[in-house]
Amino acid sequence: MIDVSHRFACASFAAAAVWMVVGGATAMAQECRNRGQLDTLYCDENNDLVADVPTDPKKLRDPSTLVFAYTPVEDPAVYQNVFKPFTDFLAQCTGKRVVYYPVQSNSAEIEAMRSGRLHVAGFSTGPTGFAVNMAGAVPFAAKGTEKGPQGYHLLSIVKKDSLYQKVSDLKGKRVAHTSPSSNSGHLAPLVLYPPEGLKPNEDYKPLMSGGHDKSALGVASGDYDMAGVASDVFERMITRGTLKADDFRIIFTSPLFPTSSFAHAHDLHPDLSKKIRACFFAFDFPPPMRKEFNGDDRFFPITYKDAWKVVREIAEASGTPYNKAAFEAEAKREAEALAKKQQEAPKP
Repeated sequence: MIDVSHRFACASFAAAAVWMVVGGATAMAQECRNRGQLDTLYCDENNDLVADVPTDPKKLRDPSTLVFAYTPVEDPAVYQNVFKPFTDFLAQCTGKRVVYYPVQSNSAEIEAMRSGRLHVAGFSTGPTGFAVNMAGAVPFAAKGTEKGPQGYHLLSIVKKDSLYQKVSDLKGKRVAHTSPSSNSGHLAPLVLYPPEGLKPNEDYKPLMSGGHDKSALGVASGDYDMAGVASDVFERMITRGTLKADDFRIIFTSPLFPTSSFAHAHDLHPDLSKKIRACFFAFDFPPPMRKEFNGDDRFFPITYKDAWKVVREIAEASGTPYNKAAFEAEAKREAEALAKKQQEAPKP
């Protein structure tokens, strides 16, 4: 675990930039009749919008240890224990050692899969598009019930005792977004707030909190006047007792979005990826996981092409397509934010 953690900790924005340049140049020489929006490392001959399995058997991977991560929508350490029943099951089901790594940012999680250090992961809704296009992630599951996969809403929250009744009341105020790649935390507000009378970057400057939990806590503490947060994260924080529902009012609710996706690397050996999928779908969430994930009790099959259609439309409409330039900008921003956080941290 220490060795794996050390290797992940060494990942940085500089490394991400290097593999984009070098990897892209290498792949350019490979023949590909259709790539769509995928990076040049990947091909999409069957038009399902995700990277195809490599045709060269030498490029297929069958690691003895599977590395699993879950999106850092909140404090990453929170989910290591939450997912332990599943990672234990995945190890037993696949016959392989499974290591959970708590990634610190969306870009670090995506870079880890692209570089081959991460094999299976849960990606947040917005970053899923970057994971598919830039890292060869193949989404195949989402949390859900027998009725289907889970969804969530963008909730715009204010303090209960505030004077704000609608989002248009927030002109010139302190409005929190989470991070540039987040669907509900940033991209959806760019598209959905203007029809409600509030234009981001014109009527207010989005304040990047760094996470849905930080946005909600910031509203509670008075640091922000309003925040856009994912409903599932907000509800989990209330269930845990981190927040009190009576302290807030919801003044805007979006249409339903798909929740985090679970994906495997495109270049895993087909026998292994098939086994991983079967293990996901055979797992029955124990009571603590059902409580944590708002009643979801299983992993439900999905496809990126269908389930993420509305998210891709939001990204395009917001002027933030899931391409290399947008990802590099997000990776740089996250690296700078992490460096600033480390500088501000009290020295032991």
